Amino acid sequence: MDARSDKNAIPLAVDLDGTLIATDLLWEGLFILLKKNPLYVFLVPFWLAGGPARLKQAIADRIDIDPASLPYREALLQRLRADHVDGRKIVLATGTPRKFAEAIAAHLGIFDYVLATDGPHNMTSGRKRDALVAAYGDGGFDYAGNSRHDLEVFEAARDAIVVAPDRHAARWQAAHSAETMPAPKRTLKTFVKMLRVHQWLKNSLIAVPMVLSHEYFNANMIWQCVLAFVSFSAVASAIYILNDFFDLALDRKHPTKRNRPFASGALSIPFGLGAMAALLATGIAAGLLLPIEFLGVLAGYIVVTTAYSLSFKRMLLVDVLTLAGLYTVRVLAGAAATGVEVSFWLLAFSIFFFLSLALVKRYVELRTTTIPVGERIAGRGYRIEDQEIVAQAGMASAFSSALVLALYMDSVSVRELYPHPWLVWPLAPIVLYLTMRVWILARRDEMNDDPVVFIIRDWRSQIIVAIGAALLVAGGW
Repeated sequence: MDARSDKNAIPLAVDLDGTLIATDLLWEGLFILLKKNPLYVFLVPFWLAGGPARLKQAIADRIDIDPASLPYREALLQRLRADHVDGRKIVLATGTPRKFAEAIAAHLGIFDYVLATDGPHNMTSGRKRDALVAAYGDGGFDYAGNSRHDLEVFEAARDAIVVAPDRHAARWQAAHSAETMPAPKRTLKTFVKMLRVHQWLKNSLIAVPMVLSHEYFNANMIWQCVLAFVSFSAVASAIYILNDFFDLALDRKHPTKRNRPFASGALSIPFGLGAMAALLATGIAAGLLLPIEFLGVLAGYIVVTTAYSLSFKRMLLVDVLTLAGLYTVRVLAGAAATGVEVSFWLLAFSIFFFLSLALVKRYVELRTTTIPVGERIAGRGYRIEDQEIVAQAGMASAFSSALVLALYMDSVSVRELYPHPWLVWPLAPIVLYLTMRVWILARRDEMNDDPVVFIIRDWRSQIIVAIGAALLVAGGW
């Protein structure tokens, strides 16, 4: 018998969470459950009091998972498929509830047997080791795992494969010279993508009240705007992470969002929870240095963005109205931080302008979807036949924002605030150019799915914005 045949005579047991897949189904299942009904959060402590197996089973009883969308470790999966073709017995040995484990085994079609958590028995550590030893004998199986929970199983296995090890498994692997399959390295780009740093640019709206009040050189106001920017950026990143947790399955089906750190498994959910806590603490700490009114706006932002992640984003039109409102909240935050009053004109303009851009985002999703007529986009309240009405509403909002701005330019407020009001009159056609160009590019399928970020990055838009800013400053000089 050759070496390969001898190896194939020994069963290979494979752990699931963190080993075969780059995620943990307990955490994923918990967020799927909370997305289904946030009130389940009050039952989680009672389930957990009954032990980990009780919590796992309670979650599994109430939700389903999509095995096809999970982030599998491709190198390990290819090896398992090759061993399966060669006739090797492969066992899925996991602490995941049997319902989930069997769904994954049926999807992959390479496992001969499934050993999983059943009822009150949590199939991890010593219990998993005992079950494998009872079935195949001490040293009668090979085992692939990744964490400290696998150390006892490694000791009973003939050979060990340590996949993407945590620090405990890495130390064990180094001491025993076991085979290892390292995880892809995290880079600075991974953490930047987690924070969605490019989205922080939206928080520059905080400075709008200060700029429009012509306080460009007021050092105290500039410092207040910087603190507010840091506070909103940190809180926004925390909410983006939470949103990623709720949208894991949907993101994995998206051509670009599937590469997000949590959807791809590059970062774990527990790591993300720790990052969320640190970001929220940073945001609140910065906010405490500002007037109490700012903290009120920040609290409202947290509540509304969380509601958007949990529910509003799936509601027809409520989603885009909420997005437009959240942009306007940033302007209100700047006013609260600096003590500058904002006019009805500014708020009305902001609502219409950002409603148009929010509708662009939904229009692009409708243009790029492949769903049949009559079905909704996954995670949204829109259907393919809504495309034209969304476009019409978006362009109407764009013209409305320009109209509000034009009426404002002819108001008494402008004549009192600007020594040369005729210099700011071109702002209305500038706004119309920006929004109409975005809509034309969207119809040509040349638009990024986030039009605000597109405007910030597009050099033509940058030139137009710079001209508008120069006219605004010159008019008030």
